[in-house]
Amino acid sequence: MLVKPILDEALCNGCGLCVDVCRCGALVLVKKIIKIIEAEDCGYCTQCELVCPTGAIQCPFEIVIEETIEIGPEE
Repeated sequence: MLVKPILDEALCNGCGLCVDVCRCGALVLVKKIIKIIEAEDCGYCTQCELVCPTGAIQCPFEIVIEETIEIGPEE
């Protein structure tokens, strides 16, 4: 299953901030409404959700980055 942001077109005000921060080019404005054109290119970075002033974009999963500790060979 392909995971992609959920778009609420009724909340979109066409500001384009999400398009500006989309590093993979998956978001575009069509008649001043946000659309995902290349969902398979979406890296799910959630930056679009963070900049959206109206809450029109939701990323349903919280991304947690954990630090890993490298353990060397036993001495």
